[in-house]
Amino acid sequence: MQPPTAAALKQSSSPAASQGLAFLALAAGAVALGVSPVLVRLADVGPFASAFWRALLALPVLFVWMRIEDRSDPRRRGFTPAVVAAGLFFAGDLFFWHLSILNTTIANSTFLATTAPIWVVLVAWIWLRERISPWTLLGLALCVAGGGALVGESVQIDRARLVGDLYGAATGIFFGLYFHAVRIGRTTHAAGRLTFLSTAVTALCLFAVALVLEPRLLPQTVQGWLALAALGMVTHAAGQGLLSVALGTLPTVFSSLVIFMEAVVAALFAWAALGESLSVTQMSGGLAIMLGIWVARPR
Repeated sequence: MQPPTAAALKQSSSPAASQGLAFLALAAGAVALGVSPVLVRLADVGPFASAFWRALLALPVLFVWMRIEDRSDPRRRGFTPAVVAAGLFFAGDLFFWHLSILNTTIANSTFLATTAPIWVVLVAWIWLRERISPWTLLGLALCVAGGGALVGESVQIDRARLVGDLYGAATGIFFGLYFHAVRIGRTTHAAGRLTFLSTAVTALCLFAVALVLEPRLLPQTVQGWLALAALGMVTHAAGQGLLSVALGTLPTVFSSLVIFMEAVVAALFAWAALGESLSVTQMSGGLAIMLGIWVARPR
């Protein structure tokens, strides 16, 4: 029996290498997404205005990425149903998340937003007829438990905040649908083109919302502009862009667990930048999330 050739070794290792790079993109995207609560707090505009600027200011960076990508990728399709759906679903995600922040506690809003992977699993199982492995379900359970531990000490059950809690639940649903739309869109679009086109749809929707619901759209300080610029370029262009890269290779259900990594990163940034304390329960929750992601990894 002859040893495998170099070409055969390269071919056999390429799927694993591709998944490894996709996971690195997913993790980096989670870090970029995790700083968004801090940046939203530093921006001196309302929540809907900051959501609009987040999408709008990301467009120039995403356009450059798309044009560079077009040189080597022949797929130059336009606004397909999956791309438009991704933009609409993400606009719905930001809209309901900011509504929930205004009408319930931050802890309730954060916890309910982390239910997105549950909706990803349900859609994949019931609608798309995908098989969900027991390892994935176990990892999801660990992540949900960890997410609850991260915010559980501050979660409050109050009938007066029921509407806000429903908005938070809607956030999770829209973000879950967004994952599926991006995964489908990646079968016909390169990551940069998909992210640019879907973000254009998101920006247009959020502009209409901000125009109606916000008293002013422009920040009044340099800090506000810098926070919005970072929100657009780091959180959206890098965060959502890297997520699109990962969804071209990794399974949708596993990739959706990035929202839990986002919660861990957000807690760490709040501790480092805003001086918020981290309890033993919260740190245990973060460890449970990382363990859940490891358990649910593609095999």
